[in-house]
Amino acid sequence: MATAGQVIRCRAAVAWAPGKPLSVEEVEVAPPKAGEVRIKIVATGICHTDDHILKGSLPNVEFPVIPGHEGAGIVESIGEGVTSVKPGDKVIPLTIPQCGECSFCQNPESNFCQKSHFYEPQNLLPDKTSRFSCKGKQIHHFLWISTFAEYTVVPEYAVAKIDAAAPLDKVCLFGCGFSTGYGAAINTAKVKPGSSCAVFGLGGVGLSVVMGCKAAGASRIIAVDINKDKFAKAKELGATDCINPRDFKKPIQEVLTEMTGQGVDYSFEAIGLADTMVGGTSAPLLPPRSPQAPLRAKFTSMGSSLPATCITGHIFVRENSMNLKRFSKLPRSPPQGGMCGE
Repeated sequence: MATAGQVIRCRAAVAWAPGKPLSVEEVEVAPPKAGEVRIKIVATGICHTDDHILKGSLPNVEFPVIPGHEGAGIVESIGEGVTSVKPGDKVIPLTIPQCGECSFCQNPESNFCQKSHFYEPQNLLPDKTSRFSCKGKQIHHFLWISTFAEYTVVPEYAVAKIDAAAPLDKVCLFGCGFSTGYGAAINTAKVKPGSSCAVFGLGGVGLSVVMGCKAAGASRIIAVDINKDKFAKAKELGATDCINPRDFKKPIQEVLTEMTGQGVDYSFEAIGLADTMVGGTSAPLLPPRSPQAPLRAKFTSMGSSLPATCITGHIFVRENSMNLKRFSKLPRSPPQGGMCGE
């Protein structure tokens, strides 16, 4: 492309300091160095993790920074040595890289690349420099991705090539939200055919859980949310029952026990509330345990009431199940799980 090798000036949403709103600025994006890819971001989602950045509640984030980690775009140019993608390819930037060389990438039972943010901060690219600048100041990357910019630069091993026909405004959700929910049902919980599931929260992640449970062959999928307007979409995507805790005078776990006889086989928390994860008074997650009705539900947490919902490892089960690199190599296989709550 004509811009290859040149500094690109474009717009980006910059977080200058904690507690301050995003500011749309003109930024400079330097060309990719060896082993790097510069991407024109066409579409990006907004995850609650990005809100945590603005509040200053996410550890190991340095300001000023360009947030965003759920995007899709087109390769604009590549650095020396890059072989997996070329200019013009459609790609999804990966929140968890896949270097293919570390012991975790080599192990078929794990995909927790040792170059991920759990091992060291990703405020700068691997060579410890930034490709972003604004008003003469260095701007930090977020998770190496920074999809709130019209152009971004990422390491080659943090990019997955996708089908040329993929609609970028849809598949950007594979970067986080969809793979979080769908992968939790398929790969983390391993929902069995004929089983029963409860899904708490019907946002993008929760609805993706519903789809995953349906794909896995669950016979009953009970969707739980206090917003009835979400029920029609949930049923369209596979929910068999939709209930609103505010319609009942009893704890919701008692309602679920009455509906199923002894509780569900799998429960998914896609809200990020402590009450639903540990069993609060208003909407506890699991049915009460008794000698007559032993607890059967397998609990899969999809969110956290703690400030650092997705990044600190508190929800390790979800982070460890994400593998978009495998998805890119085997485009007909399901995504491998995701990262963040809503």
